[in-house]
Amino acid sequence: MARTLFSLPSNLALDEASPDWMNKGDNAWQLTAATLVGLQSIPGLLILYGGSVKKKWAVNSAFMVLYAFACVIVCWVGWGYRMSFGEERVPFWGKANVALDEQYLIEIGFLGKFPNATMVYFQGVFAAITLVLIGGALLGRMNFYAWMLFVPLWLTFSYTVTAFSIWCPSGFLAKMGLIDYSGGYVIHLSSGVAGFTAAYWVGPRLTQDRQRFPPNNVPLMLFGAGLLWMGWTGFNGGDPYVVSTDASLAVLNTHICTATSLLTWLALDLAYFRKPSIIGAVQGMITGLVCITPAAGVVQGWAAILMGICSGSIPWFTMMVVHKRSELIQKVDDTMAVLHTHAIAGTLGGILSGLFAVPKLNRLFYGVSGRYIGLFYGLTNNRAGDGIRQIRVQLIVVPLRMPEEDMEIGDEAAHGEEAYAIWGDEEDKNYPKYKLPKSKAAGQVEMTICGS
Repeated sequence: MARTLFSLPSNLALDEASPDWMNKGDNAWQLTAATLVGLQSIPGLLILYGGSVKKKWAVNSAFMVLYAFACVIVCWVGWGYRMSFGEERVPFWGKANVALDEQYLIEIGFLGKFPNATMVYFQGVFAAITLVLIGGALLGRMNFYAWMLFVPLWLTFSYTVTAFSIWCPSGFLAKMGLIDYSGGYVIHLSSGVAGFTAAYWVGPRLTQDRQRFPPNNVPLMLFGAGLLWMGWTGFNGGDPYVVSTDASLAVLNTHICTATSLLTWLALDLAYFRKPSIIGAVQGMITGLVCITPAAGVVQGWAAILMGICSGSIPWFTMMVVHKRSELIQKVDDTMAVLHTHAIAGTLGGILSGLFAVPKLNRLFYGVSGRYIGLFYGLTNNRAGDGIRQIRVQLIVVPLRMPEEDMEIGDEAAHGEEAYAIWGDEEDKNYPKYKLPKSKAAGQVEMTICGS
């Protein structure tokens, strides 16, 4: 049979700028998704913060956002990206290095079918919005010079640790099997806790600023909120790193959960205060966006509705009831309530991911079969143990006690090393599960598990 020769259309043809490993569609979507996330900060949160505070703090609040975004991007390419997604230094941190060299930037990324430059940009806008969210807790009183120092320091010593641990394939929480689709832990829990803690140390606003603080421009605030909501299409839709069915599901679930959460918050405001609150609606929108983030592409639509109901009610309760009854929480002046809208909603989303994560959808996202399963599906598929393990991982529960088989072996099981390594030791024969690899450099000993 004769061989038929054909050539690709010029727009699909391979060349030096379009190598065979790069998918042009994936690269285009990833750049678009990253830009949508960037628009959430600039101008989304810039406008939202500027319109939400008193008039006298509008410029300062907007400037905090603008500075944080710019500072993070420079630090990110200088050292932050490689500390978050580069070569492992310790199980929770990568080695600091620049992401500026042309040879590195045009190579294929650690995931996806696009270059490192695209991944650096995509992850950079995620890092930037995390610092912007922390700033929401500090509006109206933080010294701007202190903010200028805080941003690069927190990025370097906190964000990079969390991102490497959970999102980098070499991170210890990633290896444990923690489900965090798009940043429920990395971005929202960390920013909520950091913002609340920073608000405690910075101290409260002036008494008159805390007692009554209506937004200075409600339509502007809503415009910023709308950019935040629509930008979440790229926030969750870009995390599969491919234009796939899973990306489509993540986008749809994002909007389902957010709309449900907003309506739930609104219903509770009507029932409790007898008036619908536009500020409350925005809070419900934010908690819905945050709650679905760790689960966006790994749960079904009905689960997104349930998560929306939870995200519109539980943070509402902590903000409207628990907050007002707790003297401890009231002492902390959390301007934009990031504790409730991000820390609590993000934690809630992570836990619900452990309940509702579908094995098939996890396989589509992670590319691994049988490892990730929500407790609900574990109970219905005779895999209750795996489902319980997933919940424990989502709660980041570290067992206090070693497994018995590790205790029998001792140092080698715990650390991969022995105090006195004697070849041919009879004790090794008693534990055939552990063996030494055949090819290792002199002085290096590694423990591997047969069949793993």
